[in-house]
Amino acid sequence: MDGERRAEAGSSSASITLRDALEAPPESGDDALVGEKKAEIDEEEVDGEEDEEVGADGFVPGPLISLKEQLEKDKDDESLRRWKEKLLGCLEGELNGQMEPEVTFHSIGIVSEGCAEIVIPLPVAEDQSHVLFTLKEGSQYHLKLTFSVKHNIVSGLNYLNTVWKKGRQVDQSKGMLGTFAPQLEPYEHSLEDETTPSGSLARGVYSAILKFEDDDKRCHLELGYSFEIKNR
Repeated sequence: MDGERRAEAGSSSASITLRDALEAPPESGDDALVGEKKAEIDEEEVDGEEDEEVGADGFVPGPLISLKEQLEKDKDDESLRRWKEKLLGCLEGELNGQMEPEVTFHSIGIVSEGCAEIVIPLPVAEDQSHVLFTLKEGSQYHLKLTFSVKHNIVSGLNYLNTVWKKGRQVDQSKGMLGTFAPQLEPYEHSLEDETTPSGSLARGVYSAILKFEDDDKRCHLELGYSFEIKNR
């Protein structure tokens, strides 16, 4: 663990998302770069005043539209239809008009130098040991997730991993996975590398909470787990 570091957001968290891209036709040809367009800001009245829902970085997600509706837009435009199919894949048979994206996490893996990869199915089985994995002090490791996306595009999927030891927070890391369209095959994504601390005070059992949210503040997974650092 590298203290309270902050992972840089990936390029897929740019101000124009796939959801915005679908609403803007290509400038020329199927593979033309989509021009930027301003996202519509949903305004809410709070205590009689209008307050714009803007993220910490100033990014405002566009309005949520079902993927089925996105594919049906401009369906008479052959060039645009082919472009959308190339972008999203041929998933029309899997779409039901549901607005909210559904992200299902299938497993969490622990990849550590000098050790075989550990893969734990999600959700964690009731008879699973409270300590999910053991790490060697001073070693590098990272977590690897497999997950599926259904129904709609999930924009700006990000994670926050907070670690405690004996009730005291000792580490917090966060990062951006990116924006993902529905597809038949699961995605696989590795989080940033971490380095375990060394020394007698660093050894012992740690508790942690790993949380995944998107740009719309939907929580797709909140996993509580424990791990142990040993001198081995």
